Amino acid sequence: MDLNSASTVVLQVLTQATSQDTAVLKPAEEQLKQWETQPGFYSVLLNIFTNHTLDINVRWLAVLYFKNGIDRYWRRVAPHALSEEEKSTLRAGLITNFNEPINQIATQIAVLIAKVARLDCPRQWPELIPTLIESVKVQDDLRQHRALLTFYHVTKTLASKRLSADRKLFYDLASGIYSFACSLWNHHTDTFLQQVSSGNEAAVLSSLERTLLSLKVLRKLTVNGVVEPHKNMEVMGFLHGIFERLKQFLECSRSIGTDNVCRDRLEKTIILFTKVLLDFLDQHPFSFTPLIQRSLEFSVSYVFTEVGEGVTFERFIVQCMNLIKMIVKNYAYKPSKNFEDSNPATLEAHKIKMAFFTYPTLTEICRRLVSHYFLLTEEELTMWEEDPEGFTAEETGGDSWKYSLRPCTEVLFIDIFHEYNQTLTPVLLEMMQTLQGPTNVEDMNALLIKDAVYNAVGLAAYELFDSVDFDQWFKNQLLPELQVIHNRYKPLRRRVIWLIGQWISVKFKSDLRPMLYEAICNLLQDQDLVVRIETATTLKLTVDDFEFRTDQFLPYLETMFTLLFQLLQQVTECDTKMHVLHVLSCVIERVNVQIRPYVGCLVQYLPLLWKQSEEHNMLRCAILTTLIHLVQGLGADSKNLYPFLLPVIQLSTDVSQPPHVYLLEDGLELWLVTLENSPCITPELLRIFQNMSPLLELSSESVRTCFKIINGYIFLSSTEFLQTYAVGLCQSFCELLKEITTDGQVQVLKVVENALKVNPVLGPQMFQPILPCIFRGIIEGERYPVVMSTYLGVMGRVLLQNTSFFSSLLNEMAHKFNQEMDQLLGNMIEMWVDRMDNITQPERRKLSALALLSLLPSDNSQF
Repeated sequence: MDLNSASTVVLQVLTQATSQDTAVLKPAEEQLKQWETQPGFYSVLLNIFTNHTLDINVRWLAVLYFKNGIDRYWRRVAPHALSEEEKSTLRAGLITNFNEPINQIATQIAVLIAKVARLDCPRQWPELIPTLIESVKVQDDLRQHRALLTFYHVTKTLASKRLSADRKLFYDLASGIYSFACSLWNHHTDTFLQQVSSGNEAAVLSSLERTLLSLKVLRKLTVNGVVEPHKNMEVMGFLHGIFERLKQFLECSRSIGTDNVCRDRLEKTIILFTKVLLDFLDQHPFSFTPLIQRSLEFSVSYVFTEVGEGVTFERFIVQCMNLIKMIVKNYAYKPSKNFEDSNPATLEAHKIKMAFFTYPTLTEICRRLVSHYFLLTEEELTMWEEDPEGFTAEETGGDSWKYSLRPCTEVLFIDIFHEYNQTLTPVLLEMMQTLQGPTNVEDMNALLIKDAVYNAVGLAAYELFDSVDFDQWFKNQLLPELQVIHNRYKPLRRRVIWLIGQWISVKFKSDLRPMLYEAICNLLQDQDLVVRIETATTLKLTVDDFEFRTDQFLPYLETMFTLLFQLLQQVTECDTKMHVLHVLSCVIERVNVQIRPYVGCLVQYLPLLWKQSEEHNMLRCAILTTLIHLVQGLGADSKNLYPFLLPVIQLSTDVSQPPHVYLLEDGLELWLVTLENSPCITPELLRIFQNMSPLLELSSESVRTCFKIINGYIFLSSTEFLQTYAVGLCQSFCELLKEITTDGQVQVLKVVENALKVNPVLGPQMFQPILPCIFRGIIEGERYPVVMSTYLGVMGRVLLQNTSFFSSLLNEMAHKFNQEMDQLLGNMIEMWVDRMDNITQPERRKLSALALLSLLPSDNSQF
């Protein structure tokens, strides 16, 4: 490919590929796709995206095509791989000039170089790192920044490699450049701190950007590039230095206001400091031991004392709490029950922790968590009023504690309370004692404090099991609080019903449940939506509990179900509807057939909700779950739901419809329970079996449920079903048997056996193509005992229940084996008797015995 002429052609096509007109765009994309494997194409792309005079969009597209090409064609073993000569030229061209003026393109070029480095550095590209190191020393601001950006992406990529040989290479690389990376970071950090008071925002931002990038490099080298970091003075010196640097940067935040252009970068740098500590603790817990004391002192002072006032911000507080939590919870720091058997490093870390977490420190942390961090904020109270469903749906599960303040504080409280419960239980009990009796509705602060303490008591429920007489507290304190209907008391109504939900499976006397059900009925009619939603959650926990008794619940069932249904109609958000549906499903599941008199309203509403949720597949999954429990509760009466139910099953299990990706598993379960509760087959129920053949072709985890569904049809109406679908089903089974495991083969053959059992006349005819394979397996002595046992079960059914068909099968097999029928039958009987011990189930052994005995009185005339 001649570069000059080719560049012109490629440039023209790239320009067309940036067009908004699909008539121009599509042919251009096709042409570029054809060129991807042409020698010289990537050299042309390099010329285009390094030419700063060209259109930005065209250059951006050239970079993307080059970057994608690395993944596809750079490896030597890849189809249409680039030649070594071209790759050498490209590598040299990529690091000639670090002068890209556009930030977004510069980032893509840095990522692109890192991708090549992952494959070629250091063996095929030894000059990359030395070139980057020289380039980050230059005085030109743009070149220095771009080189530093590339240095970071290369380091990040090489650090992510996990093969032992690659890790050894990265250790060698890190040892060679660690001193330089440290001095580079210190230089840019000192420059920033000197300039911060100059008032030159552009210079400050530039220095801060370099500080951030050099720290990112150092983070990767420190966490991933050193085998025994605690033995490396330079590494430990850097880590100890982080605390002083953090203090300096936090003080800078006093002078750099929230509206300053540097504020965002400053906060990112502060967070990056904490990430270095967290990553190092995660990867090297024992090397972190010398840092435990300092980390705890630093984090606790900034988060739980006045030191942090005016300088901390939410994300930083979360990171500090995560650091405390990881030290408290770290299994590497927990000695075994027999101290003498513990690792000395573990004992040393444990000793440092115990010395730090004294009674005064623990008490202060506990009190501050509850009285400061657990309080509902103005923002949360505003959200409660303006978006109640959003308030209840705030993320609190999964890893949200790593990033969000409220879940972070709650998880930290749980871990510290669990670790030091003997010290902290009296503290929390004392806080509870001061809050006895009702609270003045005019004192909002007192209401919020009580809410926070109740939150703590709920979170620590398992730890407080022996210390709180919850039953008495429920009767004397909590129930009266639920009856305070004043609007300003709603945070406490919501918290109390939540608190009961936390204790229900921990310690709650069964006799008190009717009192709780009464309270739930009242709260489901509360004027506040958040209270109603929280009450529904507690109801689910109550009915889902091991000690739930239906007889206690039945007097309240109609009221509860009606109120839950009203709540389902009132809420508008998809997540909230799903949540309420799950509560309804749980109630239906627990009371089973007792639900029948009360489901009419829900049955009428679900078709409307299904239609409204067309764009919300997860809500449709919740509807399917509800329908499963509804069908089980209604039993044979579920046939009245068929006009809605069967189209839902049809859509959910149709693999040609996109929603099946989300709905298939629940849809198959609904299909199965519908069959199990169907009094008879209907044409519509029979018709949806058309979906089965593509489902069997998927050979997915759902195939077991498919077999159960097929069995359902066989047992429900074998003749009509087999006459309609057996030919296609037999074909699907033949294909399945070729590719599935022995366990899968057994499952298929069990379905065939059921068909023979239920319909001895039609069954063998319909599944005739499978039977020769089974016959051959018996004659040849199938080596898997479970499969052989199933073969004998199927053949026993044919022999015992349809002798004439067995005779014709024997005749057919005699021709195939080129043997006399008597000889073949003798061989089969001999193998059958020999393998009788393979059959472990008594029913199958009896079947085989009867089948063999049926041959005894025969004069063999029909064989």
